[in-house]
Amino acid sequence: MIETMYIGSGDIHALLSGKNTKSHISLMQRFVSGEKPYYNAKCSPIDALRTGAILEERFLAFLPMWYFPQYVVHCKEMDVFKASLDFAEIKEGKLNDFIELKTVYLNDYVDNIQPIKGDNAKLLEYLKKKHKSYYNQVQEQLYCSGLNSCTLTFLCVNSYNDEENIHRKISEDDFTKVRISRDEQTIEYIKERGMIFQQIKDFYTK
Repeated sequence: MIETMYIGSGDIHALLSGKNTKSHISLMQRFVSGEKPYYNAKCSPIDALRTGAILEERFLAFLPMWYFPQYVVHCKEMDVFKASLDFAEIKEGKLNDFIELKTVYLNDYVDNIQPIKGDNAKLLEYLKKKHKSYYNQVQEQLYCSGLNSCTLTFLCVNSYNDEENIHRKISEDDFTKVRISRDEQTIEYIKERGMIFQQIKDFYTK
């Protein structure tokens, strides 16, 4: 059972949801189930998930060689938390930085993100207002990694056609970067909501 006793970065929205919501209940059920879920996003019938997985690979091809995909970090303070970093910057065996990639469909990107590209304050305001779950997820990743800041990158989705996306060449015109600093208040709230999960894990493992 203990192999499923973790809170990953993808679980943060459910963790912070109301205790009686379906997502929070599903998280608790998975946590104690002992049945580790398996996802293959590239085979998903959901266009957004499948396209996101394909474009992650294309974005990796754009990055320098010292970025590593799906790098897992474990929290030292509360070992119930772990995080998978989309692209971790590793130099001399040390994690220096990471990028969290979020794909955004063309209309949303052109209307809301592209006009404020380069203005980090406005991008951060937009992120907190329209994509708060992304912001919270990144804070958990910063907590687990011990880093003080990271980059969230919005990548524009031009098409849901798999063949087009598999051969797409990413350029700097296709994405917008937001630099996000560590937010201790949000991290404390995540820790508070995760405490019951930590206690359950401790009960079965210590």
